[in-house]
Amino acid sequence: MSSNAPDYGYNSKAEGNVIVSRADAVINWVRSHSIWPMPMGISCCAVELTDAGGARFDIARFGMEVMRFSPRQADCMIVAGTITYKMAEFVRRLYDQMAEPKWVVAMGACASSGGMFRTYSVLQGIDKILPVDIYISGCPPKPEALLDGMVRLQEKIRNETSLKNLFALKNQ
Repeated sequence: MSSNAPDYGYNSKAEGNVIVSRADAVINWVRSHSIWPMPMGISCCAVELTDAGGARFDIARFGMEVMRFSPRQADCMIVAGTITYKMAEFVRRLYDQMAEPKWVVAMGACASSGGMFRTYSVLQGIDKILPVDIYISGCPPKPEALLDGMVRLQEKIRNETSLKNLFALKNQ
């Protein structure tokens, strides 16, 4: 230390690389930047979903490039397209196989509300069988809209109370 600099009792070699934070904040930050989505690409929205993974839109910059096709390896289900009543049982089964914590994104008008298909065979919104965290509007929504929705999901994850959820899972 130079002679004309004040001594505040701070040793930068010992204390300079220490970050102090709440455990909730650290856990949520890690979770929000390592989302592993499982694409449920059922109809035309699936094309826009795959475009978001390309070089032009680069979903990898948000930590979401690892698309998982196994529910046991995913923590976010992106439902993109029309869900019929025959498919609803299987979509719910896949959701139940996902580990906690898990999130659901309804991508497009069909997944959100049945879209233009007001028929006896189409489920009028995936929220009838799954708890939806983020709705993305459009028919089909553009990749930019999907990225915006995923950033909103990251914000939602960062504001959760992780430790309470962790202890609840441990006690089950």
